[in-house]
Amino acid sequence: QVQLVESGGGLVQAGGSLRLTCADTEHAFSSYAMAWFRQAPGNERELVAVISYSGSHTYYVDDVKGRFTIFRDNAKATTYLQMDTLKPEDTAVYYCAAESEPGSYAAWGQGTQVTVSS
Repeated sequence: QVQLVESGGGLVQAGGSLRLTCADTEHAFSSYAMAWFRQAPGNERELVAVISYSGSHTYYVDDVKGRFTIFRDNAKATTYLQMDTLKPEDTAVYYCAAESEPGSYAAWGQGTQVTVSS
């Protein structure tokens, strides 16, 4: 069964914003760190951001620092990725994942497409 469901992707102009949502449908991952990845056509999947289970610690890849914000609401079993000042190179399918231990992921969502036009 699908445990992580992403939404919020779409088409936006450069400089615009989107907020991605990752719903933990079975409330199974509140004690896990959560991560967002992205994969552009022809590229490998890359880590974008990570948030600890408590939300007190975050990590961002250099490309998105200062533009993207990861946060979570454990009461709603939902993790978010706020993306501001979007660039065409942010175009990709974005995936959320539950991190069981550093570098190991217990579950993945199906992905949501983000397209940034110039």
